[in-house]
Amino acid sequence: MRLFFERLVAFLGLLAASPFLAVSVILIRLDSPGAALFRQERVGIGKTPFTCLKLRTMASGTKQAGTHEISAASVTRIGRLLRATKLDEIPQLWNVVRGEMAFVGPRPCLPSQTELVREREIRGVYEVLPGITGLGQVRGIDMSDPVRLAEVDGEYVRNRSLPLDLRLALQTVCGGGSGDRVKSR
Repeated sequence: MRLFFERLVAFLGLLAASPFLAVSVILIRLDSPGAALFRQERVGIGKTPFTCLKLRTMASGTKQAGTHEISAASVTRIGRLLRATKLDEIPQLWNVVRGEMAFVGPRPCLPSQTELVREREIRGVYEVLPGITGLGQVRGIDMSDPVRLAEVDGEYVRNRSLPLDLRLALQTVCGGGSGDRVKSR
């Protein structure tokens, strides 16, 4: 029932956000050449790969790597705004509709982030859907600290509940967490 409800809310959210998405696509394309939608393979439930969607916030051609491994100079002008407001995550509502993600859960990582994948596997993190936001993000922990992030993700999995998910979602909407960091140089 919970999965059905999340999918329904995500679908309605996509409908409501469609004017914003249309304007964002135009602004992204005016700011820098390339597709406005960013697609990247991520590790999902059961370690199954899926294609995660986001609004593109970096220059086209930026290497496929963890955000903490990318220079801040790669972030476009409109990308800085989208990342700061977390609005670049809105296309992930489609991942929720498809059943690949939840609103709240451990943020999905790249298959190349082998240390994080291993640490999460040890802690049973791949037993739940990855989320648009999660405990690690609200606590300001990004993927540059894989052991600490996996520990917090494991804590989330052990204590997962509807009240916790609602609290984390509310904290995210109210600006909690710092999101994924980029290198300062």
